Amino acid sequence: MTMGKGGIGKTSVAAAIAVELAQRGHEVLLSTTDPAAHIEYAVGKGLPNLQVGRIDPVVETRQHIEQVLAAAKDKLDEEGLALLEEELRSPCTEEVAVFTAFARTVAEANDKFVVLDTAPTGHTLLLLDATESYHREVQRNTSNLPEAVRQLLPRLRDPNYTRILLVTLPEATPVHEAAQLQRDLERANLPFAWVINQSFAVTPTV
Repeated sequence: MTMGKGGIGKTSVAAAIAVELAQRGHEVLLSTTDPAAHIEYAVGKGLPNLQVGRIDPVVETRQHIEQVLAAAKDKLDEEGLALLEEELRSPCTEEVAVFTAFARTVAEANDKFVVLDTAPTGHTLLLLDATESYHREVQRNTSNLPEAVRQLLPRLRDPNYTRILLVTLPEATPVHEAAQLQRDLERANLPFAWVINQSFAVTPTV
């Protein structure tokens, strides 16, 4: 899973990882939550064991809101439904919807490597203290936590299952931003590593 600000090469790194895994004979699903990512062009063609997908935050959010309102329709009066609709306009709703979609993607691709290229906000996995916030939000709006999410949350914290790559550039501002994200990942007990894109430090270039 690649994270970081826009324009630093997350999509290229994710595509390179997915292609390499596929070339080694593994079944791979490469997906993105970034509306601006041209991930299909990044991987090219000719690898039958590489599947490319996309999680659309707008579509997932709309479907999530419809499901929550449908589930609450028989439990709340008109005023209660109006209040719920107001709450669902929160940015947290998109977080929850995209997280659920990612959990579903991982569950459906259980026997594959899943490489996720996240949007520049890194919102996809609610990584900053997000797992607990997600639990509270879902449990407040629905009676049961989706099984796919229940399975995914501990896997995100398992270094034998998940690798999170912080992609950055060898420049002061991107490095400081990645360092802040690293602290957030540590707080959420999520494994990580760094990719310094466009760095020539280990090359013989003078």
